[in-house]
Amino acid sequence: MPRRRTLLQAASLLAAPFAAPLAMPRLAAAQAPRVLKFIPQSDLGVLDPVWSSAYVTRNHAMLVFDTLFGLDAQYRPQPQMLEGFAVERDGLAWRLVLREGLVFHDGEPVLARDCAASIRRWGARDAFGQTLMAATEEIAAPDDRTILIRLRKPFPLLPQALGKAGSSICAIMPQRLAETDPFKQVTEMVGSGPFRFLADERVAGARVAYARHAAYRPRPGGAAEFTAGPKQAHLDRVEWHVMPDGGTAAAALQAGEADWWENPAADLLPLLRRARGVRVELLEDYGYIGCMRFNQLQPPFNNPAVRQAVLGAIRQADFMQAVAGTDPSLWEDGVGFFAPDTPLASDTGLEKMAPRDPAAVKQALQQAGYDGRPVVVLNPTDLAPLKALADVGADALQRAGFTVDVQAMDWGSVVQKLANTGPASEGGWNVFHTFWAGLDQLNPAVHSYLRGNGRNAGRGWPDAPALEALRERWLAAGTEAEQKQIAMAMQRQALLDVPYIPLGQYKVPAAFRDDLSGLLRAFPLFWNVRRG
Repeated sequence: MPRRRTLLQAASLLAAPFAAPLAMPRLAAAQAPRVLKFIPQSDLGVLDPVWSSAYVTRNHAMLVFDTLFGLDAQYRPQPQMLEGFAVERDGLAWRLVLREGLVFHDGEPVLARDCAASIRRWGARDAFGQTLMAATEEIAAPDDRTILIRLRKPFPLLPQALGKAGSSICAIMPQRLAETDPFKQVTEMVGSGPFRFLADERVAGARVAYARHAAYRPRPGGAAEFTAGPKQAHLDRVEWHVMPDGGTAAAALQAGEADWWENPAADLLPLLRRARGVRVELLEDYGYIGCMRFNQLQPPFNNPAVRQAVLGAIRQADFMQAVAGTDPSLWEDGVGFFAPDTPLASDTGLEKMAPRDPAAVKQALQQAGYDGRPVVVLNPTDLAPLKALADVGADALQRAGFTVDVQAMDWGSVVQKLANTGPASEGGWNVFHTFWAGLDQLNPAVHSYLRGNGRNAGRGWPDAPALEALRERWLAAGTEAEQKQIAMAMQRQALLDVPYIPLGQYKVPAAFRDDLSGLLRAFPLFWNVRRG
């Protein structure tokens, strides 16, 4: 039987040895540990990056775990833990070869069977992983360094799946942990990443800490880009200090008691920009994208004509100004169904989202058959950005001609209510607003809000067979040009099906002390960072 084999080998560039000068005959002062104090967006409530898709858990996981592939600055997958890989049997087999010398934090070597078990556990929970598993016949470890993935059908996006940086990442952990039921939490944090989790120092709601993994072997050659390239740990220790109060966090940063604040409140940015020794900088471009999501199991939003009428009532700038103020550097409108300034973003069909005359919107709504029944809009009062979206959304719906019932509650109650698929009159809901990171709207494989598979599509449950068919075509596409064309067709179709309405992109600058250098253009990543 003829076989086609394509070998893609990662280059290995090793630095040449060099001679060190003789030490001077005197005692050297002990170097103080290089410690970085970080203020995360929230407490680290869950440690397991497979069990939880929370972004704070993903950020923690990137310290502790490594991935088989990473993404470069253009979001292209590159071998990370891998020395290289081969595609065999006309795309029906992938042979992944681990780099030598990879070691877990407990001192055990990283073996192919650890990776195989980790892929299987991640694939049971993650949406992209589930798609990969549906195409997979077997994941085997024929030797200690080789992972063999046999497929039922070609899956050219396998590197993108195993290297995805949005939640949830395919974190490689020891087999004994990876064989944990994926619907139960792993609490023992043993990875092979550049930092070790210090479990005995964790204080719930206050602090978590990490120490440099001395046995970590960075990928040789090249430069660190996003989650790809050499992960050089220049810090001895990273501490996360949870500070829910923005004023307290700002004061700590100004006083030098904290080094890096992930998510400064928008109204405190002018103060921080004036502060001596503090820099405010946008470290990543994909930001967070606001979404108006409908319950499509219940009237009136089970009618696509009603959802299409709402498109004309939405002005993205209103939502973004409510969240981030008037500084145009912090938000962007004219946003479609893929994150702006990423490979699949386009303006295809977006003229349908141009705000229309209120009278025209009301007329379109009447023609769609809306009968005046109240629509329940959920409004989380304890999360300011989401409350701002809900306030503006409720006002837009009311001006469009809907009878609006705003139900204010804390976010935990919103989450519980979202599980109710019944009518609003029986405790259900019609509309809620949320943010997704741009990384999770990067392409159809990771974009859960572009699914149209009914009750399996997540909260909102859109049934859109044409959109699903286009997603399957995109997953099978062989070239970037073909992917781009299909993504444009998906955006046109999404403007007909309206699984949700994009509300604009909110960009969150970071604030940090000016003696830090090497921060990567990404969500918080702690390799490559230096003090002084």
